[in-house]
Amino acid sequence: MGYLIFGAFFVLLLIGVPIGLSIGLSALVVFIASGFPLQMVPQTLLEGNNSFALVAVPFFILAGDILARGGISERIVAFAEAGLGRIRGGLSIVSVLASMFIAAISGSGAATTAAVGASLIPDLKEKKYDVDFSAALIASAGTIGVVIPPSVPMVLYAVIAGESVARLFLGGFIPGILMGVGLIVWALIVAKRRNYPAGVKLPGKEVFRRFGAASWGLMAPVIILGGIFSGIFTPSEAAAIAVVYTLLVAKFIYKALDFKKFYTLVVGSGITSALIMFIIATAKLFGWSLAFYQIPQAVAGAILGLANNVPFLVYLMIAVIILLSGMFMETASALIILTPIFIPAIVGVGGNLIHFGVVLVVGLAIGMATPPVAINIYVASAITGLPMGRITKPIIPMVLILILVFLLIIYVPQLVMFLPSL
Repeated sequence: MGYLIFGAFFVLLLIGVPIGLSIGLSALVVFIASGFPLQMVPQTLLEGNNSFALVAVPFFILAGDILARGGISERIVAFAEAGLGRIRGGLSIVSVLASMFIAAISGSGAATTAAVGASLIPDLKEKKYDVDFSAALIASAGTIGVVIPPSVPMVLYAVIAGESVARLFLGGFIPGILMGVGLIVWALIVAKRRNYPAGVKLPGKEVFRRFGAASWGLMAPVIILGGIFSGIFTPSEAAAIAVVYTLLVAKFIYKALDFKKFYTLVVGSGITSALIMFIIATAKLFGWSLAFYQIPQAVAGAILGLANNVPFLVYLMIAVIILLSGMFMETASALIILTPIFIPAIVGVGGNLIHFGVVLVVGLAIGMATPPVAINIYVASAITGLPMGRITKPIIPMVLILILVFLLIIYVPQLVMFLPSL
C-alpha cells in the first residue's frame, strides 16, 4: 500500500495535477483499493481542518498582505536605510535586516520578499547596485519570513505534531537571526569586492523623523509576540490582533489603505488560505492512510536500519530529503506530508519534536530560494523584471550559507532549544 499511495501521488504530480488534489486522490486510491467505506472520506477531510490553532493561518496571511501593501513595510525599510545606508554596501544590509523585522509580522516568506523588494529595488537600482545580486539577496532573506515568528508553517507543524505553537515560535528566533547574520556577512564581502557605494549620512533630525514614522510598524511584532509569550493571548488570537493592528495603522495612521484595496487583499488572502486549508484537509486523508498501514513506522525502520541507529546519520538522511522536497514542493505541502513520516524516526533516536519542527521549517524555507520551485525567486523576478536564470546564479552562495545554518541547528540543537527551555 505504501508503494501504491506514493506511486499514485508522484504520477499525479508528474502529469500536472495540483498538489492538493494529488494528495487527496492518491489517498482515495488506497481507500478504494482497501475497501474502506467512502463515507469516511468527508469525515476525515473535515477532521483535518477541525483545529482552533488553524484559525491563525488566514489571519497571518492577511496581516502579511496588509503589511506589504499598507505602507508599513516602506517606512520600516526607510528607517533601516537611514541608519545603515551610509555604510558601503549598506543597502544590502538593509535588505536583510528589513526582512528580519518584517518576518516578525508577516509569517510568510513570499510576503516578506514582496514587501522588501518593492520598497528597496528602486533605490538599489538608483545607487548602482547589481540588480541580479540584490534580487537574489532579497529572495534568500525572504526565507527568514517563516523562521522568525510568527510563522504559518510552524502553526501547521504544531497542529500535525501536537506540539506547542509558542515553543516553536521561541525556537525560531536564534536560527532566523543566524540566517540573517550569514547573509549580511556575504553581502558585505560582495559589496567590498564590487565597490558598492556608501550612502550619504542623513542628519539626526531626518533619522528621528523616519523612526517616528516607522515606530507604528515596529510595534507590531512587540505586541504580537509579546502577547503570545506573556500568555495574554494565544497564537490564534495574536493572528487576529495582528490583522486589526496592521489594518488600523495602514488605514488611519499611514492612510495608505482604502476600502477597494482592503477588499482586494481580503479576497487574495482568502484564496491563499483556502488553498492551504484544502491541502491540510487532503493531507489528513493521506496521513490516515499512512497511519493505518503503519507506513511512517516502516519508513522510520528503514532509515534507522540504513543509518545503524546513529542519530548523526539519521538526521543527515532526513536533512537531505527535506532539502530536496523543498526544491520541488511548496513549503506547506511538503511540511504536511513529511511531518507524520519523519516523526517516528526522530522519536526513535530520542530527538526532540520542537527541535525537529524548527529544523523542518528552516530546511523547507531554503527551498523557497532554490529552483525549480522557488516562490521567493518568482516574486523577486516579478518585482525586478529579471528572468529567473539571472537571479539563480548569484543566489547559489547565499543558499549554501543558509544550508550551513541548517546543518548547524541540526547538530547543535541548543541553538533551537535555548529559548523554549527557559
